[in-house]
Amino acid sequence: MSSRRSRRLPAQKGVVARRLVLAGTCAGLLPLAGCPYYYPPPPATVVMQPASFDRSFAAAAGAMRDKGLAITVQDPGSGAIAGTIDGSTVTADVRQQGDGSVIVQFKSADARDPSLLGRISRSYDRRMGR
Repeated sequence: MSSRRSRRLPAQKGVVARRLVLAGTCAGLLPLAGCPYYYPPPPATVVMQPASFDRSFAAAAGAMRDKGLAITVQDPGSGAIAGTIDGSTVTADVRQQGDGSVIVQFKSADARDPSLLGRISRSYDRRMGR
């Protein structure tokens, strides 16, 4: 008696072989299908140092000149700068604090142009690279 189970048709052998090749290919590609993760580079380290008094003083005086003020007082020892434009007086007070930082204040008691102090301040920021 012949066993039908052991006899396979030639077409069935091809299907089994294709399935084995497909399974082998999938098994070989499976490790490559992992989820890659992109690690961005670390941010650049920026070290902020306090501005020097001399640089801040020069930037304040330059900002006042940029906006058309005629400098009448420029005393680095006291940190005072004064200038006039159209009859108005603008002063700048430059002070160095104990931690090394510098404070610059622009003031005007009689400014006829309300936006003048803002323009001087923006010019100062540009000169300081801000």
